Amino acid sequence: MIVAPKIRGFICTTAHPDGCAKHVAEQIAVVRKRGPIAKGPKKVLVIGASAGYGLASRIAAAFGSDAATLGVFFEKTGEADRTGTAGWYNSAAFEKEAAAAGLYARSFNGDAFSDAMKAEVIAAIKADLGQVDCVIYSLASPRRTHPKSGEVFKSALKPIARSYTNKNLNTTTGVVGEVTIQPAEGDDVAQTVAVMGGEDWEMWIDALLAENLIAPGTQTLAYSYIGPDLTWPIYKNGTIGKAKEDLERVQRELDAKLAPLGGKAWVSVNKALVTQASSAIPVVPLYISLLYMVMKADGSHEDCIEQMDRMFRERLYNDGDPQPDEAGRIRLDDWEMAPAVQQLVIDRWHQVNTENLKELADFDGYQASFLRLFGFGLEGVDYAAETDAATAVPSLA
Repeated sequence: MIVAPKIRGFICTTAHPDGCAKHVAEQIAVVRKRGPIAKGPKKVLVIGASAGYGLASRIAAAFGSDAATLGVFFEKTGEADRTGTAGWYNSAAFEKEAAAAGLYARSFNGDAFSDAMKAEVIAAIKADLGQVDCVIYSLASPRRTHPKSGEVFKSALKPIARSYTNKNLNTTTGVVGEVTIQPAEGDDVAQTVAVMGGEDWEMWIDALLAENLIAPGTQTLAYSYIGPDLTWPIYKNGTIGKAKEDLERVQRELDAKLAPLGGKAWVSVNKALVTQASSAIPVVPLYISLLYMVMKADGSHEDCIEQMDRMFRERLYNDGDPQPDEAGRIRLDDWEMAPAVQQLVIDRWHQVNTENLKELADFDGYQASFLRLFGFGLEGVDYAAETDAATAVPSLA
């Protein structure tokens, strides 16, 4: 079939198999160009491995450190007349590239929150790898079914205590307007913490420890975001911020559990980027568009793969010096939060409107990055040609 982008709000309902494969190949090329990652991990489990930071983590580990990787995700397969999700095609492309490089890669498609998925992955580690020496936790889901109680939790992206009004970008029309978000109510905070907090991360590590599948010196890492003051009411100080606080609580508990093995748990605060998750958060797309303009101009812009390559190369496996902040977090948002960068972004935030959007913000870059998430807009891909929407992930075929 011939595949074109179909955008509905902040979601693209189609994905291009060849475009996704090209996007994966470009990310692999970034890592290979930078050379081997000295003392990098060799047996890596990535939970949430099909897109964004999770996919980039899997690529950086495999093609920077020759690591065997297991990837867990929840994606939809394609059919002859209907495309699968971008994450499905990303994973298919990753496995094919890994096989060509002689690297072990095995994927698992299903509910990462479930006990059944944990048991399936544990069985694979026992059979194929023996142990893992790095566990990346990068799940981004709007809901979670608790594996013990069966209760279904739904996250809410809301401020706490009072409503929040600020500028907002309609990413479909390019109109800069205003949005008001009503505050959390009822159990919104608890629901969001249950979905996006650290409980499932801890369950994964506990399950691996119980089966002696964590190698000495193993590092585990979960991803977070803080951002500038202007996004704090909807992010850092909102419901999602409470979930991230819980993630840091769990990080401290996992630190204690891994200490007897010489292991370490980390929370990494990453840069604001166009991802399927960030595009859904009000206010954030306008901030990212402004940020892209500033960081591209000063040469400090990074996408997911540059961030995760820097994570493995300069922080996690840099002779034991991840350069944590005063709270013990790894700060890969250091270039984003540089005072000169933030001052320019905030100045332009106050000035930006629909008429001067493309002068002050990289809206074209935002839209291009969004489309690339789904395999569109990649050079060298013939989008007028027929493509196979039923492309398989080899280890799941």
